[in-house]
Amino acid sequence: MVRFTRASGGWLLWVLLALSAPVRAQWHVYRDTAMTTSVELEFWAEDADRADAIAERVLAVFHQVDRQMSRYRDDSELSRVNRDAAQGPVPVSDSLFRVLAKAQAVSELSQGAFDITFGSVGYFYDFRAGRKPSEAELQQGLAQVDYRAVELDPQARTVHFRHPGVVTDLGGIAKGYAVDLGVERLRQAGVRHARLSAGGDMRLLGDKRGRPWLVGVKDPRADGRQAVVLPLSEVSISTSGDYERFFIDESGERIHHILSPRTGKPVHVVQSVTVLGPDTLSTDGLSTAVFVLGWEQGLAMIEALDGFDAIVIDDQRRMHFTSGLGAPEAP
Repeated sequence: MVRFTRASGGWLLWVLLALSAPVRAQWHVYRDTAMTTSVELEFWAEDADRADAIAERVLAVFHQVDRQMSRYRDDSELSRVNRDAAQGPVPVSDSLFRVLAKAQAVSELSQGAFDITFGSVGYFYDFRAGRKPSEAELQQGLAQVDYRAVELDPQARTVHFRHPGVVTDLGGIAKGYAVDLGVERLRQAGVRHARLSAGGDMRLLGDKRGRPWLVGVKDPRADGRQAVVLPLSEVSISTSGDYERFFIDESGERIHHILSPRTGKPVHVVQSVTVLGPDTLSTDGLSTAVFVLGWEQGLAMIEALDGFDAIVIDDQRRMHFTSGLGAPEAP
């Protein structure tokens, strides 16, 4: 069954995979595209019309967050911050301040391995065109990369850059926030069993009606194959991998989108990182931080956090995991 619904100023195509039965409880699945990635929602509901209304409210969240936090939209709140924050403190919404504050906390925890000011270097890369920056461009951009240049005032809810040239990019954390916000709307609607994902970020609400959700961690070098399958419920899962956006350069090197804030170049010590925790805003930022730190430092950081676990596939395709998971079984 195909449904067209007017939302967020445009026509969205939603595909309901289960056959609709107005008075029969069942699983409802919807798909959309937002924040430059695929969004998928699955939840249990008793009425198809009510399910449609809930899905519309949940999926609208991703377009709302994109309008606020996209670096690529001139009219976004984040773009206004990037333009004006070097001149003085810029008042921002509670939601943007929350994401910036979490980004800063992950930066401090990881000693700069996660850094939203990488945008100063990141915009030199064009993965569709297969372009990477020259050494001169790298040095120019790296001079502006420092999460400590972003000053947050929690009382005034303002953002200030300590010097000109800073460019923030929330691509490594904003989707996690949107997933959390979508799950909150599901809870408000009385939904108890759901799965909501945006790209590599997922949150599970409850279980799958008496059974765990089965969540696969993709094999970074084998399309369509899972490296491991985890039985999970009521948890957030974020995966960062070098297979998401990349090209192979003239020397045969994989140039991907997860950049070291210290070098401005792609990190090659791991291929994939999956972090599990209580909220997707945190797991989103942490998965990038672990990727940049490498498996030993990254897992040590996660081990020190209550309620978080991680699985890392390194550049030799070996799997490493935190003590809270035990040895995962390959599918």
